[in-house]
Amino acid sequence: MTAESSDPSRPDAPRPGGPARPAWTFITNHGHVLLAVARDPDILVADIAGRVGITTRAALQILKDLETAGYLERARVGRRTRYTIRPHQHFRHPTTAAQEVDGLIRLFSGPAPGGGPDAPTEQ
Repeated sequence: MTAESSDPSRPDAPRPGGPARPAWTFITNHGHVLLAVARDPDILVADIAGRVGITTRAALQILKDLETAGYLERARVGRRTRYTIRPHQHFRHPTTAAQEVDGLIRLFSGPAPGGGPDAPTEQ
C-alpha cells in the first residue's frame, strides 16, 4: 500500500473498519432509510443502520425526520415497530416537489443486481 492510497483526505480512500465508500452518492441517507423501510416494513433499526451504513442513532434520527415530515408512520406491534410509508407525499426540494416519493420507491423496487441482500421481498 502506498502512502497515496492510504491518504484519508482522498474521497475514495478506504474508511477505517470497512470497505471504501464514495465521498458522495446520488441518494441521501434519508432516501436509503426510506427504501429500506419500503423493502421491509418490520425492519429493525439496527438492520436499517447496517444496510445504509450509518449508526443506529443516525437511523433513529432519520426515521424521526421522515415521520415528522409525514413520509412514514410507525406503529408498535408487540415489542416491534412496523413502519408504513405514505407514498403520495411529495419530495421536499423545489425542483422535484411535483414528484411523489412512490416514484423513487418504484424505481428501486426491482431486484438488486445479482439478487443480493438488498433485493426487495415480495408482499
